[in-house]
Amino acid sequence: MINAIIVDDEPHCYKTLGALLKRYCPEINVLATCANGIEALQAIQKLKPDLVFLDVEMPKMNGFEMLEQLASINFDIIFTTSYDQYALKAIRFSAIDYLLKPIDREELQIAVQKVVQRSQRTITQQVEILMQKLHQPAKSINKIALPTMEGLQMILVNSIISCEADSNYTILLLKGNKKVIVSTTLKEIEESLEEYSFARVHRSYLVNLNEVEKYIKGEGGQVVMKNGILLDVARRKKEEFMKAIGQ
Repeated sequence: MINAIIVDDEPHCYKTLGALLKRYCPEINVLATCANGIEALQAIQKLKPDLVFLDVEMPKMNGFEMLEQLASINFDIIFTTSYDQYALKAIRFSAIDYLLKPIDREELQIAVQKVVQRSQRTITQQVEILMQKLHQPAKSINKIALPTMEGLQMILVNSIISCEADSNYTILLLKGNKKVIVSTTLKEIEESLEEYSFARVHRSYLVNLNEVEKYIKGEGGQVVMKNGILLDVARRKKEEFMKAIGQ
């Protein structure tokens, strides 16, 4: 049984979430419902939950500010939020689970199962990455959290040479001839790394521009990476790529 707390200032939202959990997620035991961040801090200290469903947008103290008040975080987090591109980008970058309101039953079950099956907890590092991304939006954070079959892996952004699509997975080629398979689509990784020096050269490839050795002309052409690998550039991506490298 996973003991949980729901933090949300909107009664209809926390009542709906509580009802969904009761009906579709019997492994979750809701210990308390908190209407604001202050109540949540007290409940977390007293009840020591395994999981917190945390609303992002709350008056006086939002979900992110609440987390910053904690000396340590010893529980999993699932954010609940309305669509906010800025907040969602930071959440995705840290690989912390989130649910968009109104909450979908199937997405809730998937998020809960991830918590149930999680073999290792990296939430402290994830929250650190999240806060860096929120407080320094103009600055490139040096690590990204990405889910693998074994759990979450914190990867240095500048260690990524290229990313290759493999259905709903992505193969990351890292410096040192290392490969990591992550449970994230190439499109999602591209969105997370859009503030960095990466370019989509093909529907299957995303490359680190700092690792490009040279470009070979052609209908679309090819890029030679510093590690020697050769990747195709799609014809429709050629103009965008040439612009990215200043040509």
